[in-house]
Amino acid sequence: MRHLVRLGVDGLITDHPDRLRAVLREEGLRLPKVVKPPKQARPLEQAHAHNDYEHDHPLLDALDHGFTSVEADVWLVDDELLVAHDLADVEPGRTLESLYFSPLEALTTMNDGSVYPGREAPVQLLVDVKSQAAATWRAIDQALRNHPGLMTRFTPSATAPDAVTAVISGNRDLAAMTAQPDRRAGYDGRLPDLGGPLPASVVPLVSDNWTKHFTWLGVGPMPEAERTKLQQIVATAHERGQRIRFWATPDVAGPARTAIWSELVEAGVDHVNTDDLPGLQRFLRRYR
Repeated sequence: MRHLVRLGVDGLITDHPDRLRAVLREEGLRLPKVVKPPKQARPLEQAHAHNDYEHDHPLLDALDHGFTSVEADVWLVDDELLVAHDLADVEPGRTLESLYFSPLEALTTMNDGSVYPGREAPVQLLVDVKSQAAATWRAIDQALRNHPGLMTRFTPSATAPDAVTAVISGNRDLAAMTAQPDRRAGYDGRLPDLGGPLPASVVPLVSDNWTKHFTWLGVGPMPEAERTKLQQIVATAHERGQRIRFWATPDVAGPARTAIWSELVEAGVDHVNTDDLPGLQRFLRRYR
């Protein structure tokens, strides 16, 4: 090692960096700067990245901000599951596999079986199907089964959590999903499904459009009747082991959004929807 340093070799590979630094110091050479890894983001249990794929680094930007749920819109095009909001925007290579499954698999391998080091709870992957329900579900089902050690498993009466819980939203083939005795994804229900015959092992998540059920958009105090309604929705879901999410809540930074987010968090809504990763991260850190 010392001989190579004296010869002026530009790059040295070693399994003993401390020994190399000692040699460089003894030879009077400038020591390389120690690069500290970035601090791991603290997971935020209620943070959901809506349209996650539109960020510069899909999935990874959300994880860097501590998000524990991400959403990807999917189109089945020529037997490929392509990620985009509109069919006109699909691009070769931007697949559900490359943007989500493969990096999630790599992270869980690196972190001893979890997406966030030391966190047992799964990260949620909400797959919003934009193309035809039945054909797209068949393709998603096969893709999920290609990652057997990654995905939460569902049977008609039980759930076996793993590092990632996939939930199918948008165009959903409920009949095909419930016909399977062993699935790798749950079904995203709507508020009319709440309290219905389907258990949490089929419908682990209930999502709906905020504006279809509430008039309050964060301006002024929340009407007490609507606050009570929200609390009852959350309580009913949680009694059945289900989670709650609303979309179409105000997402422009300002007092109205802060008021909405405060009521959602206070009521125990499980996933707060946003496109603003740093904004929700700051809010949840301050709130707690």
